[in-house]
Amino acid sequence: MSRDFDEFLSSVTSYTEELEDSESKQLQKAYKFGRTAHKGQLRANGQEYFTEHCVPVALHLAEIGMGVDMITAGLLHDTIEDTDTTNEDIQREFNPTVAELVEGVSKLGKIKYRGYERHVESLRKFFVAVADDVRVVIVKLCDRWHNLETLEFLPPEKQERIAKESMLVHGHLASRLAMGKLTSTINDLAFPYADPDNYKKTKDIRDENLGRSDKVIESMYRDCLSELTTMMGYNPQIDRRQKGLYSLFKKLERKDWNIDEVYDLIALRIIVNTEAECYQALGAIHGKWRPVLGRVKDYIAVPKPNGYQSLHTAVFSGSGPIVEIQIRTQAMHRFAEFGVAAHHSYKKSFQEPTKSKHFDWVQQLGELRTDTRTPDEYLQELRVDFFHDRIFALTPEGDVIDLPAGATALDFAFAVHSELGLSAQGAKINGAYKALKTTLASEDIVEVVTAKNVQPKRDWLEWTVTNLAHSKIRNKLGLQRPFRAAKNS
Repeated sequence: MSRDFDEFLSSVTSYTEELEDSESKQLQKAYKFGRTAHKGQLRANGQEYFTEHCVPVALHLAEIGMGVDMITAGLLHDTIEDTDTTNEDIQREFNPTVAELVEGVSKLGKIKYRGYERHVESLRKFFVAVADDVRVVIVKLCDRWHNLETLEFLPPEKQERIAKESMLVHGHLASRLAMGKLTSTINDLAFPYADPDNYKKTKDIRDENLGRSDKVIESMYRDCLSELTTMMGYNPQIDRRQKGLYSLFKKLERKDWNIDEVYDLIALRIIVNTEAECYQALGAIHGKWRPVLGRVKDYIAVPKPNGYQSLHTAVFSGSGPIVEIQIRTQAMHRFAEFGVAAHHSYKKSFQEPTKSKHFDWVQQLGELRTDTRTPDEYLQELRVDFFHDRIFALTPEGDVIDLPAGATALDFAFAVHSELGLSAQGAKINGAYKALKTTLASEDIVEVVTAKNVQPKRDWLEWTVTNLAHSKIRNKLGLQRPFRAAKNS
């Protein structure tokens, strides 16, 4: 086992800072404990369960910068569920944090996708677990990450079930937690099994168009590096990023499958040391290449609702396709890749550029613990609030409000404050007065207009889509059960 563990430890330290002696000993103990507990257990491909599943999960946790306790939990995450090991055993051998994480992962159980309706309680438990301890869900997401990497060894019907479940639940959740790397990884691994026809169609389009983009990107990469190195006095990190297949598929759908309207098939990502240098780099790029009108986005000054920060621009390359360029600091990049996981990072030198308020919605999930709605009612709210595409609108002061696509000005008012919603009379959207039922678009600036004599009415339930708004309106109207408009049922 010594050589196997040495290889594991070498891989862990390639992702993390140098481990202390006590941390290395804890991982060695967990490695031995887990391997002994899973002795004789095999995976579907006939390989040893511990070394071929538990170890890769632990390495994925190291890869996203998690600390030693979470890596330890990765090694042990299936011991309670699949062996004779108890929570008391893990507490005695390790520490309460590791025991809590392993028990939390075990309690999640296995969500078997047969459509949402047949597994409401599993979904409810999963999202309550997010509210209880997001670290548990990070371990579970890494567990799913590795399961998808080995999906080829399962029967076709099981491949499809796991792939669809992964995209509908795990991929959406990773996205809401701002874990960009994990979101794209889960979706891209699941895509060929969940939707093979569109996977092939998208891949064929991408492969056909990569050639003409490659040479342009390589030339722009060299020019950027030379220009920015001269300006800043050091070599900034510049990555050539290829768009994920599932993300490309979603964009092609929105663009009626016109690849010429996809500017980020291959993009440049520039990572510099300071926020000021982000803007300096943007100026230098626009000085060399003409920007596309309306394609410059400043997510540093106005972060996305989940805390994502970066400058985005699209420029005319002059000799080929339009190219997207992203510019950010190291801290912004780490948060963009790992999101909420950055709060639990082992690499303390990386300070996430956002405050925890960007994940306030996680705490709302705790309400599901005492949820008394019927399965159909619960699923309707879950589809809208957590499985739907998101937009963000802004208050006149520039605060960002996170909403599901299809949300209205009245949803916005309740999202800002319940009293604002209950007294809302109308809204100024980008300076123009609009009705409360007006659907919002991303980046709309909304000023809610209130009046003292406003009384909520049943129609408001048809004018809103969010669980928060429905709950406040029902309470004010004295309704005991959710009211559903026919179009939403």
